[in-house]
Amino acid sequence: MAGQAGTKRDANHLTTSAVDSKKPKSNNGSITSFFGVPKTKTISATSSTPSSGFNKHKWVSSLTPEQRELLQLEIDTLDESWLAQLKEEVVKPEFLSLKRFLQKEKQSGAKIFPPEDEIYSWSRHTPLHKVKVVIVGQDPYHNYNQAHGLAFSVRPPTPAPPSLVNIFTEIKNDYPSFQRPANKAGLLTLWADRGVLLLNTCLTVRAHQPASHSNKGWEIFTQKVIELVARVRTRGVVFLAWGTPAGKRVASINKDKHYILRSVHPSPLSAPRGFFANQHFKKCNEWLAERYGADEAIDWSLSSKSHTSSPLATIQSPAPIDDSKIATAKDSDTDHSKDGIGMTTGPTKPSEVADEFDDLEALEALVAETSG
Repeated sequence: MAGQAGTKRDANHLTTSAVDSKKPKSNNGSITSFFGVPKTKTISATSSTPSSGFNKHKWVSSLTPEQRELLQLEIDTLDESWLAQLKEEVVKPEFLSLKRFLQKEKQSGAKIFPPEDEIYSWSRHTPLHKVKVVIVGQDPYHNYNQAHGLAFSVRPPTPAPPSLVNIFTEIKNDYPSFQRPANKAGLLTLWADRGVLLLNTCLTVRAHQPASHSNKGWEIFTQKVIELVARVRTRGVVFLAWGTPAGKRVASINKDKHYILRSVHPSPLSAPRGFFANQHFKKCNEWLAERYGADEAIDWSLSSKSHTSSPLATIQSPAPIDDSKIATAKDSDTDHSKDGIGMTTGPTKPSEVADEFDDLEALEALVAETSG
């Protein structure tokens, strides 16, 4: 594993937006050159240009009228670096069946999260040729002003949910200079822009109905996304799989090419049983630095006031964990009206506190951990 490396540039060179709203881009270049030619000292983990040879207009013209209607969202919002590689996948019967299901949901008047134009925001924030790390999530958050297409991330002013609070706690354990975002926020677009693919295995959900879109076809599609990253990113990326369901998603990945880090889920019900002190964020950066050079490590900072300026700082032993910063299962059963994580029974408005909205995922993760 890599030793102490050079100082990583801070996050001040990036611009933080309140909510991700990136639009699809036209891309040129060769995706096979994403890692470039090996250099003597440093090998870039990303390439400056995505795939070429994909004629989007020609492909769209080859679709049937029904396919064009069903796939309009993918045509308009799935980043071209991904669409070029997934074009055969989206015309398969199972994916078109998924799209027909979603079409009926929309026609019925059901409220679906995330908003339609953000379902594929992960692809626009993290184009295929920019992926360094993959964090595998599960179901989107199912209440208002929460899900926006990036796993674990929530829109402001929604405060970070308990699982994300525990993720922040573990980052600080690895990097004591890490500070949580202001106002207890949980927006992770900066990570996505730096090459961290935040991918839920199910990409939509009915409002207030957790797992309501599970087993409709999203899982097949997102598994292809994971396999695509593993196949195309030939010099290796890091996969972070927390919980048994996520672990199954990466089980077939070539461990000689890629670095796979597994642990229990960061939910309050399982984090104390192995997530805390797993040092995944430090290990991830050590591997990236060893393979590509210190400049390719991930800057995990999310605060402009206090940033992680040395993401590869040597840690002799895990830093003491402040129990007051840990979201626990007990916390999720109590009223958090002061910190905005209290339970609510109806739709939340931006000005209202968020509900716990993590309970089902936490319970499923715990059941999977104990029975898997």
